[in-house]
Amino acid sequence: MAQDNEKEIQQLKNRFHDLADKAYQQGIFTFTGFLGLSEQDIFWREEAALKYAGFCMSGGCEGSDRVVVRFGNAEELGYEIPFPIVCIHIEPLTVKFAEQLSHRDFLGALMNLGIDRSTLGDIKVGEKQAYLFCLDSIADFICSNLEQIKHTHVRCTVTESFEDAPQEEPEHINIQAQSLRVDAVLAKVYNMSREKSLELFRAGKVYVNGRLCENNSRVLKGEETVNARGYGKFQIAGEPRETRKGKLAVEVLVYR
Repeated sequence: MAQDNEKEIQQLKNRFHDLADKAYQQGIFTFTGFLGLSEQDIFWREEAALKYAGFCMSGGCEGSDRVVVRFGNAEELGYEIPFPIVCIHIEPLTVKFAEQLSHRDFLGALMNLGIDRSTLGDIKVGEKQAYLFCLDSIADFICSNLEQIKHTHVRCTVTESFEDAPQEEPEHINIQAQSLRVDAVLAKVYNMSREKSLELFRAGKVYVNGRLCENNSRVLKGEETVNARGYGKFQIAGEPRETRKGKLAVEVLVYR
């Protein structure tokens, strides 16, 4: 299993380098598929050896968890092309009889179509509907074949009007911590013991700005995003202030 995992990691690294080389040598833009957190971490570990080609990221909307990397320097190339990402509105045929569907329900139905996960980005789930960001190459297939989720019959339409897509509204909470060490803040945000938070680091489940965080004593900076798998993500908001007891009062934006 470990060897298989190492092989997959090396294949992904090779893919990044092939796309960067192609963009640089041919003077074109190249794109990855959608990358999850662990894949983004692999990319960032290779960043120094890839930046010669120029790159940027997008998931189709602000604050996306899954992103596509575009290789190519727009200033040097003298032109721009958009990311090959479209948004599909998935809605019930009959709202009255539709079930309340979860993110897992939507993703499971898509996976049952035999779709590669790398073609799918974030799924923004709302009241009995969802907005799916995906590669344009798979959009027609999804619209033609995704007809039912659980017992609810749905229609799928490519849309440019995804302003109505459900936005992640963060919960504003205030915590007091001894420092802005990521393990201390994480423990306070999710109301867990420091030992429990350390288990998340040991299991490789904590990411800061898309990079795996192996240093639990890392000090967080404002607006950095921390993803804790199984719990959600959060950001430090504003400047921490010191309390009379010498602790730091911190406002945190928590996305469940």
